Amino acid sequence: MVNLSSAPLARRIDAAMGRIPCDLLIRDVHYLDVFSCRFRQGDIAIIDGAIVGLEPGLKAKRVLDGRGGWLVPGFIDAHVHVESSMMVPAHFEQAVLGLGTTSAICDPHELANVQGLDGIRYFLDAASTLSMDLHVMLSSCVPATHMETNGGGHLDATQLASLAGHPRALGLAEMMNMPGVLNREPDTLAKLQAFEGRPVDGHCPLLSGQALSAYAAAGISSCHESSQVDEAAEKLTKGMAVWIREGSVARDLETLVPLLTLATSTSIGFCTDDRNPYDIARDGHIDHLVRTAIARGVAPEVAYRAASWSVARHYGLGRVGAVAPGYQADLVLLEDMHGTVIRQVLKRGVPTSELPSAEAGRSAVVNSIRASVPEAADLAGPEGQVHVIEVLEGKIITGRRVDRHDAPGISRLTVLERYGGGSRPANAYVSGFGALNGAIASSVAHDSHNLSVVGSTPEDMRVALAALVESAGGFCVARNGEVIALLSLPLGGLMSTGSPPELKAGIEALREASRAIGCQLSEPFLQLAFLSLPVIPSLKLTDKGLVDVERFALIDVRAA
Repeated sequence: MVNLSSAPLARRIDAAMGRIPCDLLIRDVHYLDVFSCRFRQGDIAIIDGAIVGLEPGLKAKRVLDGRGGWLVPGFIDAHVHVESSMMVPAHFEQAVLGLGTTSAICDPHELANVQGLDGIRYFLDAASTLSMDLHVMLSSCVPATHMETNGGGHLDATQLASLAGHPRALGLAEMMNMPGVLNREPDTLAKLQAFEGRPVDGHCPLLSGQALSAYAAAGISSCHESSQVDEAAEKLTKGMAVWIREGSVARDLETLVPLLTLATSTSIGFCTDDRNPYDIARDGHIDHLVRTAIARGVAPEVAYRAASWSVARHYGLGRVGAVAPGYQADLVLLEDMHGTVIRQVLKRGVPTSELPSAEAGRSAVVNSIRASVPEAADLAGPEGQVHVIEVLEGKIITGRRVDRHDAPGISRLTVLERYGGGSRPANAYVSGFGALNGAIASSVAHDSHNLSVVGSTPEDMRVALAALVESAGGFCVARNGEVIALLSLPLGGLMSTGSPPELKAGIEALREASRAIGCQLSEPFLQLAFLSLPVIPSLKLTDKGLVDVERFALIDVRAA
C-alpha cells in the first residue's frame, strides 16, 4: 500500500494547505499570469521543485524577498544547435542558465552529420546530466541533401525511431528536405510517419501558397526560418508556430517583431538557432531577444509569454512555462519588467548559483578530419564570367549575380571534403567579405561540415586549410603564408571543451585577425559556415559543386 503521507503528491497538497512548510517562498512579488497575460501580485510558494501556491500566509524554510521584483517563467529556446555555441552541453548550460534560459529544444544534426547516431547519443546522454532541461529533437536530415558528403552516413526512419524512447528525446528535428516532403519521397515520409503524434519541426524558408499548405499538412508544425513578415504570417495562418530567430548570422528579430501581439503570442516563440559564445557573453541569449522585443514596442507580458509558455505548450512539455500551482518552478526574478535585468534565476526552485556544475567531460579526442591538404593550384577556380554567391550581412540566404572572377570585391571560395573520400576541392566565387588580403577557413560548414575557405590567393587558402587539418578543426585566419589566428574545435571539428570565457577570447582574436585582412563582415566565420548549406536559397557551394537551391541542382560555376 502506498504511504500517502510521504508521497510527493501528498507533500504538495500539504504544503499548499499550509500543513507543512514549503521549501521556498518568494514574498510580495509581481508575477506573470501567462494564461490571462497579466501581471499580478502575490507570494509564490515552492516545494520539491514545484509551485504550490500563490496566496499569502504560507510558511517556508526559506524566504526570498520579491518586493519591487517581477517574476516570469524561465525562458525556453525553441530551437538551438548547441554545437554552434562551440561549447559542450555542460558549458552551454554554464553560459545560458544564469541568463534565464532554463530549457532548450536542441537539434544535434551538426554532430550527427559528422558522427551519425553516435552524435545524437552524445547529446541525449549529456542532456541527462544537466540541471537545465535540454530536450533533443532527433535529426531528420542526415545528410541534409544528396549534393554533399557527410561523415554520419544516412540516418533512416528506423534508426531514428530506435532513439525515440530515450527520456530526453522529444520529436523529429527540422525537416529541411522540402522537396522530399512535397514529392513524397519514401524515406522522408517514413520519418514523418514514424514520429506522427510527436512534435515535428519545420525548415521552410520562403515557402508559401499551395506548397506551404502541403508541407504543413504533412504534420510539420513549426518553422524558425521566416525572414519576412508576410511569410511568417502565412505560416501562422496555416497552423504553424513561428520561432523568431536571432542568431549570430541569421537575425530576423527586427523584421518579425511587429508580428508578435497578444493575439499571436500563443503561436510565436524565440530561438537562437546558431549563436556563438562571443554574442552570448556580450549580448545574452533568449533574454536578449525578449529585451529587444520589448524595446521595439512589444508588451512585456506578451514577450515573456512567448519566451516561455507558448514554446512549452507547443512541444507538450507538461507543467512547464507558467507561474501557477503544479508547474515546475523554473523562474526568473527581474529588477524591472522592461529591461530583463536579472536578480535571480531558479531552476526547480533552486537558485542557479547553488546548483551543481555538470562535468564538461574530456573524452579522448579523435581527429575527425581525414582530408589531404590540396596544392594551391587545386584551389584556383575557373576564370572569366562566373556565377557569384552574394553574402548578405545578417542573413543566411544569399543573393546571386554573374560577374568577372577578378572583379573588385569578389573572393575565391573553396569547399574540401573532409572525411577521407579524396575528392578534389570544389571552387567558386563569393562577394560580401570585403577586399581580403588573406584567407579565412572553417571546419564548421552546415550541415555536412566539410572544410570551407574564402580568400584572396590560393596560397593563403592552402595555409589555412592545412592548419585546420592539423588542429582537428576549428577556425583559422591566414595572411602572407602564415596563420595569424586559430581556434581549435577538436570535438567533431565543431566544439571545444574550453570554458565560455576562453571561447569568447578566442572569437575576439579571430575577429580582430579577420578585420586585419580586410574582412568587413561582423561575423565572418558563421557567415562562411552557411555558404555550404544547400537548403537555404539562393546559391551555395558544397564539396560536390555549386548548388542552385531553387532548382535543387548542381550548376557550372562558369556562366553561360
